[in-house]
Amino acid sequence: MPRLEPSQPAPDFTLPSDGGDDITLSALRGAPVVLVFYPKAMTSGCTQQACGFRDALASFAKVDATVLMISPDPVEQLVKFREKEGLTFPLLSDESHEVLEAYGVWVEKSMYGRKYMGVERSTLVVGSDGVLQHADYKVKPAGDAERVLALLS
Repeated sequence: MPRLEPSQPAPDFTLPSDGGDDITLSALRGAPVVLVFYPKAMTSGCTQQACGFRDALASFAKVDATVLMISPDPVEQLVKFREKEGLTFPLLSDESHEVLEAYGVWVEKSMYGRKYMGVERSTLVVGSDGVLQHADYKVKPAGDAERVLALLS
């Protein structure tokens, strides 16, 4: 799938969350939504990124933004991740990769000469009208939350 660009409508979705409920993107219209796509719960980079958003959550609330983190992990793994790291925003499970593909973050990767499909760490901001405001692919875990806050301020 091609990557999405700012000014494109954000593909709508409904995904199960670590809280036991389903979250629908279009139901959050009226305020910005930060979509953080990450490869795997409880790995070092993903933990660093998630904790950065956790620590900045009050600042995101000041700009009325909702943070959602999305990975292909099963819900049970997301619950463990939330409990271990004290995360207080929804972690969404996309085991089918449908949403990951729609957002252009399910890509071919390579490690030690082995090719496989996986999540390209990416952060996208959906405006209050459901249109993409920012789309950043191949982001670094460190400082991602601060960078996104600067975009929203």
